[in-house]
Amino acid sequence: MSRSQFPRAREHRGISDRKALSQNFLRDAHTARAFVDSASVRPGDHVIEVGPGDGMVTRPLLERARRVTAYEKDRHFVERLRSRLGHHEHFACHQADFRDVAPPHRRFTVVANAPFGITTDIVRWCLRAPALASASLITQLEFARKHTGDYGRWSRLTVAHWPEFHFALGMRIDRREFRPVPQVDAGVLHIGRRSDPLLQKAAVPDYRDLVDLGFSGLGGSLAASLCRVVPRRQAFDACAEAGIGRDQVVGHVPPDRWIALFRALVR
Repeated sequence: MSRSQFPRAREHRGISDRKALSQNFLRDAHTARAFVDSASVRPGDHVIEVGPGDGMVTRPLLERARRVTAYEKDRHFVERLRSRLGHHEHFACHQADFRDVAPPHRRFTVVANAPFGITTDIVRWCLRAPALASASLITQLEFARKHTGDYGRWSRLTVAHWPEFHFALGMRIDRREFRPVPQVDAGVLHIGRRSDPLLQKAAVPDYRDLVDLGFSGLGGSLAASLCRVVPRRQAFDACAEAGIGRDQVVGHVPPDRWIALFRALVR
């Protein structure tokens, strides 16, 4: 199976306006601590925080991590955080758009009450960072459920990165726990790098080409899409071996079965 069989879709980063970039801050310190606890920050960790705002999440992070580096676009909040928390030697706050920041070369983790308007950008940034160990993000509840299979469906983003990362749904946070109050509840999305990847690194690009083909929407099912580029019998046999029905809609195929399908095809 050559890479030319599965042309890769291009990715584009959208430009968000001020309204889309707005953030809803946690009101209660207990909720912020519960969120940080769920992130399992270790004493030796370097934590990057996205959009710290008034520092509700930053404070418990400083109690746990070896180093906390925050990126905030709003100069008002940057100055406030530097004034209130600048005495911590292991804390630094930079005025910058997180999406334009180069990731550290050494192991780090991301913990953030993510601005809802750029959540996908943040997740993609994390997945592209070679030294990322884990990320715990407060997102819209629907977003967190969508990317963890909680609806019984799996997103293209999750399936594509499944060989290297696992995705899990964490705590749910009522919308009234934020100010200003958003229109929807929030949930925590946990992303962790696998210590033992499910595929060899050299095979991942081919695997993602297969995922792109499957999610192309052509054919009506994963098996039908696959028949467009490989012989019909080979496609059906590989799907059967992976436990995928011929009529199974692509979004309903669990990530582990995608891995099994890829292995069946390359073998």
